[in-house]
Amino acid sequence: MSYPKIIINKDKFKKNVERLVEICEKSNISPGGVTKVFCGNEELAKIYVEGGMRFLADSRIQNIKRLYDIPVPKLMLRLPQISEVDEVVKYADISLNSEQETIESLSIAAIKQKKVHDIILMIDLGDLREGIFAEDKIYDLVKIILNLKGVRLIGFGTNLTCYGGVIPRKDNLNRLSTIKKKVEEEFNIQLEILSGGNSSSLHLIETGEMPEEINQLRLGEALVLGRETAFGHQISGTNNDCFKLAAEIIELKEKPSLPLGEIGMDAFGRKPTFIDKGNRKRAICAIGKQDIDIDDLIPEDNSISIIGESSDHLIIDITESNTIYKVGDEVLFNINYGGILKLMTSEYVSKEII
Repeated sequence: MSYPKIIINKDKFKKNVERLVEICEKSNISPGGVTKVFCGNEELAKIYVEGGMRFLADSRIQNIKRLYDIPVPKLMLRLPQISEVDEVVKYADISLNSEQETIESLSIAAIKQKKVHDIILMIDLGDLREGIFAEDKIYDLVKIILNLKGVRLIGFGTNLTCYGGVIPRKDNLNRLSTIKKKVEEEFNIQLEILSGGNSSSLHLIETGEMPEEINQLRLGEALVLGRETAFGHQISGTNNDCFKLAAEIIELKEKPSLPLGEIGMDAFGRKPTFIDKGNRKRAICAIGKQDIDIDDLIPEDNSISIIGESSDHLIIDITESNTIYKVGDEVLFNINYGGILKLMTSEYVSKEII
């Protein structure tokens, strides 16, 4: 398989999935696997299901389409665009929502397709991404949803840390529980789901502070990297190296560490700065900013340092390495969550599942 490539160890990946299922089920939480980080890859999504994930979730309808034949519920993770409601109803069983106009459009699409589409209403608990912020507006919208055909309100959800970095705590998630109870009493209904966020909520299970009413989590980073994301702690019994990048060396030369001549803007409109370390042994790998940002990469050989990158070139310093590299060799990198997302999205990066 050609370079650059992202290498996925499916055995380690499945162990992560099974471990997270075990953790969630002990707290009576139904975990779902977020597939967006690997662009809805069907083989990897099946590992989620084999490992015990109860549903699959993705932000892109294009990815959800790829998962159509996998026999578990599909959740549209990003608020649907009105322009895509027909496809959302066709391919997703559930969607997260906060806008009346969108829900009304989903209702029309569902009636047309002779289906009932399930709605989780998103509540903004302070992270300031999606969700209803003013509490009185929640009850107004619930009343409207209950009078619509083709859609069914099945619960409430929230998202924390992804935008504002707000850490899930017992007090803010308890507010979600309180809203659910008020709605059930006011409208004489029973709601099935209280979706308490993403991998950043897992620390509450560890500390015993997860509100017992929370019965669903939407997990991504915890599955692929074995980390909870509120504090970045590694979860016991998980692997952080299921996904690796292999890049090929295309040039290997000793060069000065300072460019020669007047320094202007680089290819991305920034004026770079350099530290004079004398002559250094430098390698160029055939991958660049079009595929990955250097902040997302950690060389597996910890004596390698990353110098910089352009669109299609990654420049590394191998002076201190004990490995004798040559042109044509591969260099391995561990990758963070954002890096996995970029590499899996790039059509120029091969995907190898081993």
